[in-house]
Amino acid sequence: MKIALMDSGIGLLAATAAVRRLRPDADLILSLDPDGMPWGPRTPEDLTGRALAVAEAAAAHRPDALIVGCNTATVHALPALRARHEPLLPVVGTVPAIKPAASGGGPLAIWATPATTGSAYQRDLIRDFAGGVAVAEVPCHGLAEAVEHADESAIDAAVAAAAALTPPEVTTVVLGCTHYELVAERIRTAVRRPGRPPLVLHGSADAVAAQALRRIGRAPDPGAAAEGTLTVLLSGREGALPAPALAYAEGRLLRAVTPAG
Repeated sequence: MKIALMDSGIGLLAATAAVRRLRPDADLILSLDPDGMPWGPRTPEDLTGRALAVAEAAAAHRPDALIVGCNTATVHALPALRARHEPLLPVVGTVPAIKPAASGGGPLAIWATPATTGSAYQRDLIRDFAGGVAVAEVPCHGLAEAVEHADESAIDAAVAAAAALTPPEVTTVVLGCTHYELVAERIRTAVRRPGRPPLVLHGSADAVAAQALRRIGRAPDPGAAAEGTLTVLLSGREGALPAPALAYAEGRLLRAVTPAG
């Protein structure tokens, strides 16, 4: 079994680690785009072109499924990626976990990039899945970039700024960018208010990993032998995990259980 994941940078680590935990025996292909990073400021057309090229590099390794480990790329490029690769290669996108978060009924906040916050895409998800629930949209200025570079002081500053914008009554936070899942515990600590219920965080990585397995008709098997290999593509060139990836538990997990190639 071979599963590919794509993103411009290390935001795909959370979903990659989720796949690795569910199937330690799966061979993983990570297709990143350091030459075109970041994708967020690009026009939808330009981003789609970059995403198609990154997906093509991954598809050359003949994976069984392709996960788009990026919210922004899912918004703009998923239709083009599916038109290009399905049905031979199932393509799984990443959508903010607004529906499960809203099912709890409490006030929730959606932390997302400034470009996504207030967008028609996010407002449609709120309308469709969070009707009747108080929702605060929180723009997280610079957080994805800080996480991408493992810049500790910048991460702390960006998390603190977003926490200050989060209403005190919020009990649930949706992590609307895959990068944010890599610093989830820092976010939990920053947002939790004394005397309030424990904060619930909703990311997308686990659901995306499970959906990829469903699409290829395979069941989770966390106890499988940790024999899965790791191939990293950097704008189509074989390489290694970027050094900042190892600042996070998800990156270290990949290094720890992946045999040397």
